[in-house]
Amino acid sequence: MDRHELLDLTRQVRHYLDYLASLGVDRVPQVEPPGLDPRPGTEGIRPGPADHSPRPGESLDDIRADLGDCRRCPLSQKRTHIVFGQGPEDARIMFIGEGPGQEEDLQGVPFVGRAGRLLTDIIVKGMAMRREDCYIANIVKCRPPNNRDPLPDEANTCLPFLRRQIEAIRPRVICALGRVAAQYLLATNQSLGRLRHVFHDFNGIPVMPTYHPSFLLRYPEKKRETWEDIKLIIDRLK
Repeated sequence: MDRHELLDLTRQVRHYLDYLASLGVDRVPQVEPPGLDPRPGTEGIRPGPADHSPRPGESLDDIRADLGDCRRCPLSQKRTHIVFGQGPEDARIMFIGEGPGQEEDLQGVPFVGRAGRLLTDIIVKGMAMRREDCYIANIVKCRPPNNRDPLPDEANTCLPFLRRQIEAIRPRVICALGRVAAQYLLATNQSLGRLRHVFHDFNGIPVMPTYHPSFLLRYPEKKRETWEDIKLIIDRLK
């Protein structure tokens, strides 16, 4: 883990501790690594409700209808809108972040704040594509308090619906934006520094992890490395 990732992780932990304090919690609960089944002998296995597994032939509209006015985890209690995802069902590329921010929660659309504008620049100016031709989603569909990382229970509640979205779209490439998205999608605890610039597999679909646009806003010097990742995606889409 490099210095920037360590600073980012420290900031996320501080936000989480502040959130717990606001709830009156005086002891930090133990949680398992993101997306992993804690039982011995099941390392690398992501649990998920069987009744939400991918269903052959279903559409994005079918999945959205099944999600409904979701109240399956505590994130629903303070949300303004569910942020389901945006884009066509035949998208060649799918961008997946960690969770909605304030603007996304208000509008019900993923990546519409400052980070979203940077993502749009990457798509339009860097990849010579239209944003509306891409599918954009998140690991969780409701905003975590104070933009903290999704907790394992929250992510594992949402992941079955995201898997179904991926299966309905079957993009040629998935771009995982940031450490959290990459770790949950790939069921790993490896740092983003180790994961990026290499294609990984998600049910037969290549996944390229790279830096989240919000991270790039804080550390613009990382844009060059992000561009190296994006160039690999461009080559894969040819």
